[in-house]
Amino acid sequence: MSDESAARPRGGLLKWALWGAALIGVAAVIYIIAQASTKPPAQTVATVPVPVAAETHDVAKKLEHPADGQAPPAYAFVDGAGKKLTPADFKGKVVVMNLWATWCAPCKIEMPTLAKLAQAYAGKPVAVVAVSIDKPEEVAAAKAFIAANAPLSFYNDPDAKLPWALKPAATGMPTTLILGKDGLERGRISGEADWSGPGARSVIDKALAG
Repeated sequence: MSDESAARPRGGLLKWALWGAALIGVAAVIYIIAQASTKPPAQTVATVPVPVAAETHDVAKKLEHPADGQAPPAYAFVDGAGKKLTPADFKGKVVVMNLWATWCAPCKIEMPTLAKLAQAYAGKPVAVVAVSIDKPEEVAAAKAFIAANAPLSFYNDPDAKLPWALKPAATGMPTTLILGKDGLERGRISGEADWSGPGARSVIDKALAG
C-alpha cells in the first residue's frame, strides 16, 4: 500500500468530522433563535409601593347611616384622669367618636389624621374623642400613643364593651361615629379613613351647619 492511499482515509475522516461540527453549530444557533422568539418578555417588578387610591379612605365616600337620628348608648368610659363620661357629655358639639385599640394596625395608621382634624377645627364646637378599648395592662402604651398625636386627649373603655353597646354593634376596629350637636348619630365609618382630607371636612361642616 502506497503512502498516498494510506493518507486518503484519514483526510476523509477529518473532512466529515469538520462537517459534523459545523452542522452541530448551525443547529445550536437555530435553537437559540427559536427559543428567543418564543420566550415571553421578562416581567417588570415595581420597585416602589403602588399607592392606594385616595377615595378608598375618603370619609365622605365611606360614610354609612345605620343609625341616623338615634342617641348613642349611655355607656360610661373614662378620660385620662379616670373621670367617667358618656357621649351625652359632649352634647352641643359635633363629635367624632373613634373606637380604637393599640393592637389594631389600621387604628394606629389613621390616628394622625384624626389629630390633624382636631387641629383644623380648634376653637370650633368640634370634639374628636378617641376611645381606646385597650385592657388596663395596655393603657400605658395607649396613653403614650395618644400623647404622640396631639392635640388628641386620652379616653378609655377598660371593659371594652362600647363597640357592642352601639346599635347596631360595631363590626370591627376602628369604628367612628359622627354625632351632631344635638347628640344624635349622623353617620359612622367602619374601618380606616383619612380624616385630614376634604371628604372629612365636608362631613364635619355639614354636621356643624345642621
